[in-house]
Amino acid sequence: MTVTASATSEANERPDYDPELQTIADYVLNYQVESQEALETARYCLMDTLGCGLLALRFPECTKHLGPMVEGTMVPFGARVPGTSLRLDPVKAAWDIGCIIRWLDYNDTWLAAEWGHPSDNLGAILAVADHLSQRRVAQGEAPLVMRDVLNAMIMAHEIQGVLALENSFNRVGLDHVVLVKVASTAVAAKLLEANREQLLSALSHAWVDGQSLRTYRHAPNAGSRKSWAAGDATSRGVRLADIALRGEMGIPSALSAPQWGFYDVLFSHANKDLSLKPEADRRLRFQREFGSYVMENILFKISFPAEFHAQTACEAAVILHSQVKDRLAEIDKIVLTTHDSAIRIISKTGALANPADRDHCLQYMTAVPLIFGELTADHYEDNFHAAHPLIDQLRDKMVVEENAEYSAAYHAPEARSIANAVQVFFTDGSTTDKVVVEYPVGHRRRREEGMPLLVDKFERNLATRFPASRCQKIAELCRHQETLEALPVHTFMEAWTI
Repeated sequence: MTVTASATSEANERPDYDPELQTIADYVLNYQVESQEALETARYCLMDTLGCGLLALRFPECTKHLGPMVEGTMVPFGARVPGTSLRLDPVKAAWDIGCIIRWLDYNDTWLAAEWGHPSDNLGAILAVADHLSQRRVAQGEAPLVMRDVLNAMIMAHEIQGVLALENSFNRVGLDHVVLVKVASTAVAAKLLEANREQLLSALSHAWVDGQSLRTYRHAPNAGSRKSWAAGDATSRGVRLADIALRGEMGIPSALSAPQWGFYDVLFSHANKDLSLKPEADRRLRFQREFGSYVMENILFKISFPAEFHAQTACEAAVILHSQVKDRLAEIDKIVLTTHDSAIRIISKTGALANPADRDHCLQYMTAVPLIFGELTADHYEDNFHAAHPLIDQLRDKMVVEENAEYSAAYHAPEARSIANAVQVFFTDGSTTDKVVVEYPVGHRRRREEGMPLLVDKFERNLATRFPASRCQKIAELCRHQETLEALPVHTFMEAWTI
């Protein structure tokens, strides 16, 4: 049989890079960070993120993932993993750092059409920067300094956060770590001194790479992969940047290629519920130009190691604890009033299989502080859950309702609230107050209140891993903006090494 080419087949002409890729590359290569608010917020983010990583080292399910693939491997100028004695190649170091900082789901968050944790990119940033700084000194060159790390953090936050504003990857079943991979690839390539062609090549490979499904974040499959998925993504970003720096060709229409590109394969119905015209359905939308907006508006988890959509519900439950702690047996109904994203992501009924399942259950995260007046990472563990059947008894009495105004304010750029309300009804007909919390303590609107609490949290986390003298040294390195920015990266990382 003879096969002839279709008369309508397209000519094999290599296109220019997709404009979306060029926009990201030009931002990373040319943007100069000038916002002092962004730089100071990045310092707090760095502290909080590494502190959460130290806290995660208490959990064997986390630490079993750490270390070289081959025991005893020695790496020249190996990147350090904070809180350990490990010195690894930058790809595995990024994996390990990304794993520990995300394990407990207790640091920063970004909420929009897509959700995520831009601090996940710190795995790639610190691994590459530490390795490069050591190597430069050995070659008689100036090291990278922590200002370079803060700049990279601001850019990674911006790439991940701006892409998340109006592009919902979860609606097509993709996990938000696709954006970690893209952002980590971009800033790792920048730190490695990629030129524009190399950076575009690296970005194109990040988009055509296999993308994670959200399966492991939702019932009935929620599990511990969600705690290391970002480490995997940030590590992959370092690897792809390295591939591009070695001269690997890029894939110019990685996003837009008909049939084979990211849009047609994975994103074609991403915006099906946004009433867009068909021709606009399949392209990334940019609500704003890249700058430093995301870092300035990032959300911190200060009070609770809980999925962010539940932070205000937990705060409301703590407030109500004194009204209900002596009347738990008399509770008839608990009404949780929330927003649409919380319902879609973390509202669950039925059995919860593991800690990762529990810290993504709105009802569980509300029940614990109602009963105990607090919520810590230990409250998700199997032994704690088994010892307290009252938690599930309260979950069975919960009614979750959406408030349309809460949902609208969640999406509104000028508000960006994460509102929840909790009210408890008793069998005798009496009720508690309805406690409404619109903005969690980690919100930009509560920065003045929140930052001293974040520093307290940081110092508590340091004390879980280091003696008092080391805690004092690390805290001093982080305390002053100008001192931190001028510090060589390898010196900073050495302070965190056991």
